Amino acid sequence: MRFASYAGRRNNFNLYAIHIRSAPQIPHAVFGYALPFLTATAEYGALSAPVSASQHGFTMSIPDQKQTSASSTPPYSGLAGWINRRLPVISAFRAEYVDFRVPRNLNGWWNFGAILTLVLGLMLASGIFLAMNYTPTDAGAFLSVEAIERQLSGGWLLRAMHMTGANLFLAALYLHLFRGLYYGSYKAPRELLWLTGLVLMLMVMATAFAGYLLPWGQMSYWGADVITKAVGAIPGIGPTLEHIMTGSDHLGDIFLHRFFVLHFVLAFLIVGVVGIHVAAVHVSGSNNPTGVEPRTPKDTVPFYPYYISKDLVGLILFAMVFAALMFFWPNMLIEPDNYTPADPMHTPADIEPEWYFLPFYGLLQSVPSKFGGLVAAAGSLLVLFALPWLDRSPVRSMRFRPLCRIGLLGVVCAFIVLADAGKHHAQGGWLIAARLAGLYYFGYFLVFLPLVSRTEKTRPLPSSIAASQGDA
Repeated sequence: MRFASYAGRRNNFNLYAIHIRSAPQIPHAVFGYALPFLTATAEYGALSAPVSASQHGFTMSIPDQKQTSASSTPPYSGLAGWINRRLPVISAFRAEYVDFRVPRNLNGWWNFGAILTLVLGLMLASGIFLAMNYTPTDAGAFLSVEAIERQLSGGWLLRAMHMTGANLFLAALYLHLFRGLYYGSYKAPRELLWLTGLVLMLMVMATAFAGYLLPWGQMSYWGADVITKAVGAIPGIGPTLEHIMTGSDHLGDIFLHRFFVLHFVLAFLIVGVVGIHVAAVHVSGSNNPTGVEPRTPKDTVPFYPYYISKDLVGLILFAMVFAALMFFWPNMLIEPDNYTPADPMHTPADIEPEWYFLPFYGLLQSVPSKFGGLVAAAGSLLVLFALPWLDRSPVRSMRFRPLCRIGLLGVVCAFIVLADAGKHHAQGGWLIAARLAGLYYFGYFLVFLPLVSRTEKTRPLPSSIAASQGDA
């Protein structure tokens, strides 16, 4: 098997990253992740990490230097070797992104991490050039966006990339979140991985909302008006928060400037949190469709070439969808009213946010009071932070939890119903549908999961990842 020849060539630092799988080993795991940046040698033979099976997966040990092979040679020469001997970033990258071992059974749902990373880079690059030509003032914002599209060379392409990227980024993020819910990626030892992912989602949503306001069209202005008034309805501190957001008694220059800075700064803070999120993946290890931890070398494969090539296929398919939407159906992702300059004296017939905020807008409108709606919308996100402690079942994957699988599909349906209700302003029958969908959503997480996780009859788990694929 490929693993055997791989281990025979480098029975040392190459395998170091795979031995950090269990919660009891976290202190060692953190040390193992940071060690490539602290060690002063590029030789892979400098460390040895033999493995042994345990209840949670692989364990790790660091033997004495005398046990290492004296015949080991540095794998890099020339400039790369010179740099790596002084700052071993090359060997660290190889250990964490080339030789790093991941479960062999990851499916297409695991492509969205790479897709999100690529789109984030595209958004940052296009956003920087757009910011160079944007004017964050009441009088100049809309005109500067028009100038970017009509006068700046290639400006239409930059803005199309940025807008399409924003929509597909949120779509990929929601699918990434669903994968975590379905396969139980929030369970031990991956609680911090789940929590950092949720923090990222909140940051991305805040960045997307700020970006939606910057063109300062009709929907931008009236969307800002709805949100600021909802924040102002918070008892006690609401008026103060509203004044902090607007900066004055009306939406204008100060408001736009503050949200432009917020949009720009949050984008780069997201990059930092992404780094923490990726580090958490490498410390706790990736989950897999069975939810069973790797126990033997046969359960894992190196990230390169297996998952590099798999991610490339996913990225190519995503790029095709991206290009089709950007060039052929751009109006699918844009509200026509936002091509009209903001006018405080004229209220649009239908005020609604972008599609990715519609479920929360539906919750906001389904509650009679503004403050209650704000609590419901915020609570729908905050409840996810408690999920690792609400679901106490030892089984991770919904593949082996029939009742929870049906319940989670109901959550997806409730999410869609709330989005439709938000689009129809939660009136008439849509108001009843939104309230029922909201009750089901919160009931699943706060009542159903805690009760069912104690009493459900799960399907038998495979003995190992390899056994689940018929390679026992």
